Amino acid sequence: MANTKSKPKLATAPAEATASAEELHKYYREMLLVRRFEEKAGQMYGMGLIGGFCHLYIGQEAVVIGVEQAINNEDPVITSYRCHAHAIARGVDPRKVFAELTGRGAGISKGKGGSMHMFSPEHGFWGGHGIVGAQVPLGTGIAFALKYRESDRACMTYFGDGAANQGQVHEAYNMAALWKLPVVYIIENNQYAMGTAVKRASAEIDFFKHGEGFGIPGIQCDGMDVLATRDAAREAVSFVRAGNGPILIEMKTYRYRGHSMSDPAKYRTKEEVQEVRRSQDPIEQVKGRLIDGGHADEAALKDVDREVRAAINEAAEFAQNAPEPDVAELFTDILADAEDA
Repeated sequence: MANTKSKPKLATAPAEATASAEELHKYYREMLLVRRFEEKAGQMYGMGLIGGFCHLYIGQEAVVIGVEQAINNEDPVITSYRCHAHAIARGVDPRKVFAELTGRGAGISKGKGGSMHMFSPEHGFWGGHGIVGAQVPLGTGIAFALKYRESDRACMTYFGDGAANQGQVHEAYNMAALWKLPVVYIIENNQYAMGTAVKRASAEIDFFKHGEGFGIPGIQCDGMDVLATRDAAREAVSFVRAGNGPILIEMKTYRYRGHSMSDPAKYRTKEEVQEVRRSQDPIEQVKGRLIDGGHADEAALKDVDREVRAAINEAAEFAQNAPEPDVAELFTDILADAEDA
């Protein structure tokens, strides 16, 4: 017997976005804070002050800052190991993030999580996760809890184009659609996963269509434009809060650095990276809107950059001078008390 269930209408990308001068200034500062943080983290890694793995977010700032404009502190967020920017965007003090990267007791996870596994439930941030795609079923589980408790919140579940082909991701899609869970799946398509172009790894390179077989609608937007990511997120969150179940957003973005600090990124040309920086950089786009709209001049925006750099340098200095965790911390946060769960 044929399946007569009607297919949800595919959500449409938002029209040309607008923003006030105040909003543009806010987006500019917040994206700049993320970039300067990541640049400093890369520098500290090179100096041996940060160990282990380290995945930088430089180039992708418009994704996380745009989405944050569509949600509030009660909406949970979960992401992959490229998570420093997500923690900062959620409102975590950059000093605590640097302290975590340098393994200090003042870190967001007491220095025990490092670059890939930092959490702050009080900020609605349910972590970076080191296993590719593992956060997707976890985010789906958080959404299940939200529905079970009859909350009007929505869980923002981020993952990349590489993770999009993981089996557990599609299993999560199925369960989310079946139970109409309040989850927004955000695919940060930076086009190369760990180092393989999407067209060489995915039969369907339009990732926003990957939920169609489960009846999940999708949006595709310019992930380098903070206004586009903001409006796409608003549309998706509105859809989910209305009780329609899950939705996908594919943010077409680009990372300027390698997959991790150990990646020489020889799978793409320098000219390609330089062209994206020249024509699509998310921070330069907002800077252009501010100047062209008469909302700021070069001098004023340089002052903002100086303030941000000073704050980042102070945060890095704090982390380097903070004490290491007490040895007793080896035995904490190992088991959860069921009565407190």
